[in-house]
Formats: sequence, structure tokens, C-alpha cells
Amino acid sequence: MSEKFTGSFTQQEALPDAAIEAALQVLRHGRLHRYNVTEGELGETALLEQEFAAQVGAKYCLAVASGGYALATALRAVGVKHGDKVLTNAFTLAPVPGAIASVGASPVFVGVTEDLTIDLEDLAAKADQADFLMLSHMRGHLCDMDRLMQICDAAGIVVIEDCAHTMGAAWNGVASGRQGAVGCYSCQTYKHVNSGEGGLFVTDDAEVAARAIMLSGSYMLYERHLAAPAPEVFETVKYETPNISGRMDNLRAAILRPQLRDLKSQVARWNERYQVIEAGLRDLPGLTLVERPEAESYVGSSIQFLLLDWSAQTCRR
Repeated sequence: MSEKFTGSFTQQEALPDAAIEAALQVLRHGRLHRYNVTEGELGETALLEQEFAAQVGAKYCLAVASGGYALATALRAVGVKHGDKVLTNAFTLAPVPGAIASVGASPVFVGVTEDLTIDLEDLAAKADQADFLMLSHMRGHLCDMDRLMQICDAAGIVVIEDCAHTMGAAWNGVASGRQGAVGCYSCQTYKHVNSGEGGLFVTDDAEVAARAIMLSGSYMLYERHLAAPAPEVFETVKYETPNISGRMDNLRAAILRPQLRDLKSQVARWNERYQVIEAGLRDLPGLTLVERPEAESYVGSSIQFLLLDWSAQTCRR
């Protein structure tokens, strides 16, 4: 007798007790704004940034209001200007070209392979059309990042990684988001950690980090950050970088810190389920699975397959 699944494929799990208790502590003292701290208090948002930077091996981290805000901030921080063109893969989600549009730039779409990753041959052919690439690791699929960085480094292309679906993933042992100039992550409800909305931005470039912090609305309080460049770096950018407020608050940061500490075990749970579903789908006629490269440490929080020989009408049905 077969068992029928009657749950929801998209409903998130409840927050862990540690996250709920951390949220209650913030609510009890009322200091939700990231810069509203008492003497000697570090603040939940600053601690989150420090911990996530260490978790992915980055020098600097900024917590912001959403993953989309992180993407737009990254574009501004690396120097994308109105009228510039930005390469990006065509299999993506609206906030990615939306971030490009928000800074007055235009997307140049790069093709996608049947592995659902950016077509590196098409990228190489279009490398002379833009100085920036916003690479979306759409639905958690990583391309050959070594080859991609070779192409981009040779062409002088600055890479921003959209890691909304790859927090916890890696390519050849390097954490997703750590090969480009900037890595951007989402903490929205349907991502790998849940604060309703929220985003994280990491980089090793001190000036890019300083610009991002000023853009997020630091009110010159950047000394209250724990994963930021030295104060003298801000002196070079603070009078020419606008405040486009998009800070994360202490309540969301408090909710996220316990979840990030548990991310590794969550990934193991998701991957175990993924592999069971993958095995069940593997031999179905007409259905093509996306095979995972050996170099990819993936996070199986969703699963994709292709119906290459099906008509549009049949796919819809």
C-alpha cells in the first residue's frame, strides 16, 4: 500500500525555541534599532554580522533589510552607474534584474544550460559587453565556479554572487558567495534561514564594505559594527556615499543567530530528503534530473527536473 503525502511542500517549519527566546529578550528591552544599544552592549545585528563573516570566511559582513536590497547595495558599492550594463543569467528571479534596474543599469542576459546554470561559453562570448556580472545561483545550482572566475578575471569583470538559494553550499570547498567580489544572501521566510525578510552581504574588499555600510544608513555609527573595516577606510567614502536606509534590526538578527548556528545540521536533513525524492524520480520516463557535479556541495532545499520532450500543453496539464 502506497502512502500519499498530504502536507505542504512550501510551508516553512516553526522557528526553533532558541530563536523565539532570543526574540523575546529583544522585545522585552525594546532596543530593536541596531544602533540603539546600552554602554558596553554589542547588539544582536553586530553579533550576527561577526558570526556570519566567520562562518563563511569573509573579512566583512553587513546585515540588511532583504536579499534584494543586498544585491542593489552590492551593485552601488562596486561602482555600477546609471546606464551601465550588467551581465546576468537568464534563469533567475525578478529581484535580480530588479536590483539591476533599481540602480539605472540594464541587464545583459546570458544563456543557461540544461544543468540550470549559466552557460559559460555564452558568458565568454558576451564578456566584452559589460564590466559586471550578477551571478544568480538559481534554485541552488552552482556552475563551474573555477572556470567562471577565470573568464571574469581575464575580462576584468567584477562578480556579485546572488546566493539566495546557496547559503551553506560550496564549490570545491569554497563557500558559495566567496569567489566573487561580493556575496549576497537572503533570510526571507522561504530561504535557508527565516527572519521573514532580511539579507546578508559579505566581501573582503574594505572600501566596498565601507560603502555598503554607509549606503545602508549607518548615521556615522560604523564604529558599532563588529565585521567592518577600520574607521580610516570610511574617511575616504563617507562624504560621497548616500544614505539609502536598509538596515537589519536587532529583532530579526536575534531570530537568525540560532538558525545560522544550526545551518549545517539543517542542510544535512534537507539533503537526506532530497536524495530520497531524487531516487524516486530517477527512472521516470520523460523526466530528466539535474545531475550534481562532484565539486558541488549543494543544499537540497528544493528540487528541479526537466521535461525536455514534453509539449507546452502537456507540461501545463
